[in-house]
Amino acid sequence: MAIYSIGDLEKLCGIKAHTIRIWEQRYSIVVPRRTNTNIRYYEDTDLKRLLNVALLNKNGIKISKIAKMTEEEIREKVADFSEVNFKYDTQLDALTISMIEMDEYKFDRIITVNIRQLGFETTMLDVVYPFLEKLGVLWMTGSINPVQEHFISNLIRQKLIVAIDQIPIPRGPYLKKFIVYLPEGESQELSLLFMQYLLKSRNHQVIYLGQNISLSDLKDVSKIHQPDYFFTMITETYTRKPVQDYIDALSAQSENTHLLMSGYQMMVQGIESAEGLSVFHSLNDTLAFLKEL
Repeated sequence: MAIYSIGDLEKLCGIKAHTIRIWEQRYSIVVPRRTNTNIRYYEDTDLKRLLNVALLNKNGIKISKIAKMTEEEIREKVADFSEVNFKYDTQLDALTISMIEMDEYKFDRIITVNIRQLGFETTMLDVVYPFLEKLGVLWMTGSINPVQEHFISNLIRQKLIVAIDQIPIPRGPYLKKFIVYLPEGESQELSLLFMQYLLKSRNHQVIYLGQNISLSDLKDVSKIHQPDYFFTMITETYTRKPVQDYIDALSAQSENTHLLMSGYQMMVQGIESAEGLSVFHSLNDTLAFLKEL
C-alpha cells in the first residue's frame, strides 16, 4: 500500500492542496490519516477517489453534487466522460486513473475510442505522449511506484506492436532503409517502437533491432543491409563521458549511413547537427524530418 502526501495528490490530480483541504472540511471527499507525529497522509483508496472526483469537477459537476453521489455513480460518470470527452485534461486524468488502479479495461476503452475517432498516430501524439510526459514527472517525484509504471508502459507497448503489425511491409527497389535500435544500456523502447511505426506508415523500410545493440552488431547488420539511416536515442548512458565518443565511433564504421539521433544526453551535451548527422531535439523535429524525406 502506497502512502501519499497532499503534495502528491496535488501533482497527480491537478487540484491545488488548498482546494483539497476545503473539500475535506466541507464535504469529506477524502479523510486524511495522521502519523504518530500528527503528519497528514493519504492512502491508495483516497487517491483513487480524489482522481475520480477531480475529473468530474473539471468537467463541470459541482463538488456539492459529487459529494452526494455513491461510489458506483461516480465510477459510471467517470466512464461516460472518459469515452465521449476529448478535452486534453480529461484524457490525461482518465489515463492516470487507469494507471493508478491498474485497470486494463479502462485504459483499453480510452485508447480504443481515441484511435477510432482520431486515428492511431494522432492518438499517440495528442494523448499518449502528453500522458507519458506527465508519467515522467510523477516518476521523478516518487508519486507513482514502479509496478504502476511498468503496467501502463506495457499496455502502450502492446498497442504500438499491434499498430505496427497492421501496416503492410513496404517493398520496392527505391525505398529508404532505416536501422532502428537502442545502444547498450538504453531502454526507451516506447519511443523506438513509435519511430518504427512512423517510418513504416510512411512507406520506408525498417530493420528494427530493439535494445542492447553493440557497435559490432551494427557493423554486421550494415554489411547485410547497407542502410541509408541509423536511428537511435541516448538518454541513460554517456552521463559521465562525452556522447560525442559514441557518435565518432559509430560514424567511423558507417561512412555511407546518415545518423539520426535523439535523447536527453544529445540535448544536455549540446551536440549539433553536422554532415552525416541529424539531431532531433523534439518529436516535432522528427516529424519535420520525415515530412521532408
